[in-house]
Amino acid sequence: MAADHRVVARWGWWAVVEHHIHRMRRYLVTLLVTGIGSPVVYLLGLGAGLGVLVDGGSGIEGVPYLTFIAPALVMSTVMLTSSQENTYGVFGGFKWFNTFTAMRLTPISPAQMAVGVQVAALLRVVPVIAFYLAALVLFGIADPLRALALLPVGLLLSVAFGFAVMAWVATQKDDRGQLSFIERFVVVPLTLFSGTYFPLDTLPGYLQPIGWISPLWHAAELGRWAMYGHVLSAARVATHVGFLLLVAAVGAWSSIRTFRRRLDE
Repeated sequence: MAADHRVVARWGWWAVVEHHIHRMRRYLVTLLVTGIGSPVVYLLGLGAGLGVLVDGGSGIEGVPYLTFIAPALVMSTVMLTSSQENTYGVFGGFKWFNTFTAMRLTPISPAQMAVGVQVAALLRVVPVIAFYLAALVLFGIADPLRALALLPVGLLLSVAFGFAVMAWVATQKDDRGQLSFIERFVVVPLTLFSGTYFPLDTLPGYLQPIGWISPLWHAAELGRWAMYGHVLSAARVATHVGFLLLVAAVGAWSSIRTFRRRLDE
């Protein structure tokens, strides 16, 4: 029994991951359809539509429009996916299903629960990125090795944004519709004002700070740098990576603190 207790205490986070994997299996078909369909629809739609008009003016920053937006589209999809896993999944674990309360009766710690949810979210994000990368290579938008470089950037964004969302959702005791605010008033505005469809510096000056504090903009810039050599100094690369790591660290600390307070009070 003591040995079992030590094993659970050490690997409890993986038990949380397994639980979420079993839950995801219930909507596996939906995940596959949206995962495959989204990159094809977005890339074809924007490439054959808006991209034709933009490329008529020599593209953006010296590359075709589709090449410019592709890394940002990947990152915006990662952000949306991570937010979905950390919204109703986290709230339901506390309120609807009492999953976290049940886990607390075992040696699994609140910190392991928070980390386990993020690892499970990463396992959902990986195939989402993979489908996009396959489409980028299939359509001739990116070299396979260059496209693969988007994976670590996407995973870092998922952890940073996921913990940030979790930190807030874990504080919510009742659902009065506020959970939908994440997608409507955070994900969508950040997608529009983070240099996704056009360079951030083309926005009015008073809107550009939205991008500066947006994890999506930092990830999109890193993605463009990795995929097609978007010009970034070493200091700028370090700043983008450092910002995402800082958001992830602060979000993780806040999430774990809230999990402990709610489960041990």
